Amino acid sequence: MPSSPPSADALRAALDRDGFVCIPHAFSGPELEKFQAAARAATEQARAGNWPYIRTLPKQFPPWSHDVSNGIWGVQHLLHPDMPERKTFAESYFHPTMLDTITGLLSCERDDLVLELYNMLIRPDKDFALRWHRDDIPPDVPAAGEEARLREPMLHAQWNLALFDDASLVVVPGSHKRARTDMERNADPFEDDMPGQKIVKMSAGDVLFYNNNILHRGVYDSQAERMTLHGTMGISGADTARARNILQHGIGSWAASATFTDLPGDMAAVAVGMQNRLMAMGSGADLEYSQAD
Repeated sequence: MPSSPPSADALRAALDRDGFVCIPHAFSGPELEKFQAAARAATEQARAGNWPYIRTLPKQFPPWSHDVSNGIWGVQHLLHPDMPERKTFAESYFHPTMLDTITGLLSCERDDLVLELYNMLIRPDKDFALRWHRDDIPPDVPAAGEEARLREPMLHAQWNLALFDDASLVVVPGSHKRARTDMERNADPFEDDMPGQKIVKMSAGDVLFYNNNILHRGVYDSQAERMTLHGTMGISGADTARARNILQHGIGSWAASATFTDLPGDMAAVAVGMQNRLMAMGSGADLEYSQAD
């Protein structure tokens, strides 16, 4: 059985202090196996070129092409109405464990939540590494601007749900609360080591929540299986920068046509409410990309 999660106060304290917090064994048994089966099916479809929404090598940030010839490292839009495994992925995204944890982290109610992104990070076809980055603060922002952005209140939650053991994420603990040091600012963006870095090791079923503006990178081993569900949820009141970071991924083009009424129990009502709050943000057609590569 899944272990009881830490208290909301403990989770918030760890996330504020370190920039990340892990809930071990949040999912296990038949439920985890169900998510794994959906992930395998979606990954197979994407590798075969039968799913257009993918992250292609060697590009780190959107937009990505639909060409799988160089290999892929991610599957996008797991909640898209055309995704065959959509319902199973939706059951993981809107799962009570996730909702209870996120409302605790953000000190909000379920009626405040906004549907955002749900993607999957997978084993690349060849070894691949992302550069050191913050998700929504470009590397050329000066220290004063960086500090101002980092002081903004957190209006979203971001997580990795590992369906198989995963040690791909590397973070610099505490870097979400300060500007980059001179060494961090001037280092090769693909530098293997950064002072104080931590490789985050997750077991299957663990969920890691992290501040998306912690200094981090991904290092992906083509020989190690990886299927990690990568999601975000927001809360009402997000600014234009948050809208850009979410809508740049193209979710605004299909969010209105997504169907969640087939979800069990209270999930359907929660999902539809979150969908409506996302649609109020717009389509994203008039927004620029947060990052470039």
